[in-house]
Amino acid sequence: MERLTLVPLRPDGVRATLEFVFSVHPSSTVKVSEAAVPQKRGANITHEALTIAGNLVSAPPASVAPETWYAAISPQLLLLLDGAEGPELVKAASYIIGFGILGRKASGAPGTAGWKFLAEPMLTPIKPPPDFADEIDNESAEIIDLRKERVLVRHDDLATAIRRLRSLVVSHPNPGLCKRMLSPLLLPLWALASWPDTQPSVGERLCTPALELLKIYLRLVPSSDLILLLVRNLGYAGGYDRSRPEWVFEATEPAKVEIVDARHSMGDTGASASLVTLEDIDRKTPKLLDLVTSTLSDADISTAFLELLRNWLKSARNSKGGGIVVTEQGDEQDPVSQMAEMKLLQAMMERFPEKLATQPKHILDLVSQILASSADSTDGDDSEIIGVALSLLNMVITVPGFQKARVDPEVLARIESSLDKLSQAPTDLSQTANNLRLLLLYRDEIEPNPTSSSSSTTTAPTSRQIEDRKTYSLAITYITQPDSPPPVRSEGLALIANLITAESPVLDIPGILVLLSSLIADADEYIYLRIIHLYTLLANRHPRAVATELLDHFADPRETHPQADVRLRFGEALLQVVQRMGETFAGELARRVGDALLGVAGRRGRRAKTEARQARDARAQARRDREAAEVWGGEVPDLSEPVAGGGEEEEEARRNESNVAGLGAGVVAAGVDLCVAVLQLEGGVEKGILRRAAVMFVMSFVRALEEARRAGRRLGFGFGCEAQEDVMRTLRYVAETDNDGLVVRHARDVVESLENWQVVKLLPAESSGDGRQELGGGLSRLAGLEVDLERAALGQGEDRPRPRIEEIE
Repeated sequence: MERLTLVPLRPDGVRATLEFVFSVHPSSTVKVSEAAVPQKRGANITHEALTIAGNLVSAPPASVAPETWYAAISPQLLLLLDGAEGPELVKAASYIIGFGILGRKASGAPGTAGWKFLAEPMLTPIKPPPDFADEIDNESAEIIDLRKERVLVRHDDLATAIRRLRSLVVSHPNPGLCKRMLSPLLLPLWALASWPDTQPSVGERLCTPALELLKIYLRLVPSSDLILLLVRNLGYAGGYDRSRPEWVFEATEPAKVEIVDARHSMGDTGASASLVTLEDIDRKTPKLLDLVTSTLSDADISTAFLELLRNWLKSARNSKGGGIVVTEQGDEQDPVSQMAEMKLLQAMMERFPEKLATQPKHILDLVSQILASSADSTDGDDSEIIGVALSLLNMVITVPGFQKARVDPEVLARIESSLDKLSQAPTDLSQTANNLRLLLLYRDEIEPNPTSSSSSTTTAPTSRQIEDRKTYSLAITYITQPDSPPPVRSEGLALIANLITAESPVLDIPGILVLLSSLIADADEYIYLRIIHLYTLLANRHPRAVATELLDHFADPRETHPQADVRLRFGEALLQVVQRMGETFAGELARRVGDALLGVAGRRGRRAKTEARQARDARAQARRDREAAEVWGGEVPDLSEPVAGGGEEEEEARRNESNVAGLGAGVVAAGVDLCVAVLQLEGGVEKGILRRAAVMFVMSFVRALEEARRAGRRLGFGFGCEAQEDVMRTLRYVAETDNDGLVVRHARDVVESLENWQVVKLLPAESSGDGRQELGGGLSRLAGLEVDLERAALGQGEDRPRPRIEEIE
């Protein structure tokens, strides 16, 4: 065993271990002939096999130190992330790294061996530490030529790190790991994503994957603060110190971008590397706007816009004469950076004013403050600020659907008073202020609300409903976008789960069910478990709709899901929904579920074709041979009709309470008969799993009867002596002759349990205080015997006779 656990330490031992597990695991074999074929490129790697392989590789054995283990396996895993061995092994390596190693606190926290050998090799080449150059100096004894640029990270190493990081992020849904890995790299990723388009190789190897990683992070952590960070670092070129960076990204050759040591560069290159130029503003502003619109919601965009506007107003009022302004953070902001913010504000107002107007309350409040403070001082210094405020006011009140009634009366009065003063002042803005005053005065008459007649009877949506609608729309966008990677789709499902848990009224239940049914069929195996969880959450509020939807897909009478794995996923979801319903699983719904499950279990080996194909084949057969149609006497019978359930009266079905009782006598009897038939007719090694399920079904049925007897409930049916003998005879035969070890073991256990249950059923039940039936009297109450073990146990004194045992015929 110790020699086997050390196999991953060998050269290429990680890949050998993975291929061995994938080749022998039953779930990974598509056909019997593939059982001995190593599962390599394009293999059918299942989640179960990957879990076992990940456990073998990710955790070091007790005889090996973590440093030694991860130092040996990390180069192999990182090499698999490169993709040269096929996409399946890329997913396997990303699963082992993301969940097995970096996903655990003992091996994935910063400072641990797993983080050192697997995370840092991907992070350090993209964002070296401040003392990275000194570490290289200590490791090498080379003479540094200060006349040449000193390369710290070469182009190929930088491209390799970004490629591996992208493979790790997009190969499995782990939003937590994505945030941990990408959060320290925001500015370097932005510098690479906004790099000048010089050579196609640079864009393909660096710019495109960097932009993709940046979009993933902004979707997982949508925040206006991140946009402000990028705006304030629009010209970021590298390093930690903005005034004099330690290192910078630089195009050392036409087709290469490398990280060079800025401290040893000639002149003031390092000091000026982080300063943005006017050309950078014109080039990077459209890219930033594209990034914002593709990742953030309208509310986040509006919040970022307002924050930028406040900062610009503060700088504009404090910098009369063009001097340097010191911000709240204490950072010096040069005039070019102020120009960048102003350029971005102007571009946002021109490009998507409707997005900025999603928060009219905050914009109008800010406009009222600006106009109120500037109405009395209309000199040239404030004209630019007033002009921006008037533009914002025009943007808000001209948006379709604007209503004065929804504006705070105090804010509206302050705006109208300020516009009146500005319209009478002898300035260039007086005419604009007067036009806006008239527009605001007659706004409702110009564009009346089409629902004004019924507005008195309807209530405006609450703030929670507005936020829930935004969250729901964002989640649907994350899930349905074709280019959404698994972490983003997982985050979208998490948002919907939060809305379901909060019982939000904005949810479209039929639409969500259709969406989940499409995702569970096509999604990765890491995603469908979360989808099943969503089904169980929906079942708390809409059990009938959820169960009906799942049952239709699991039974699949129209054969819309030809893959058995897809139907099994629906079956697993249906099982968890039924378990979640508990005692409420009764009545017509329980009968329908039972009938459909019996139909699925009884149609094995002769799965019917779709109705359309049956009709098409029937017409073709009729044209080819009319005698065949005459022999059949009409249309060929459909063998796919489900087995009919019990024929209990509707009034009796309504009286059924829960679980077995809710299914009804007909469904239960048909289920037991079906299990007996499976045990008798379904032989063969490949059908052992069916026989195991049949045995366990009988055991579950007996347990349900015993629990009902203990609780004093009447189920309306039982397990008669004749039926018991038939089942016991079949189980004893299976326990002696079956070729499957698990079937034999299960059959023997069930036979023993049935024998014990037959004895226990002879004991009468006594009512306890809570109304439940408790077994009382012990063996003294067995029919035909008069034995009192309690009195015998107490009869150990000299005045009590000892019990006497007699043998009788």
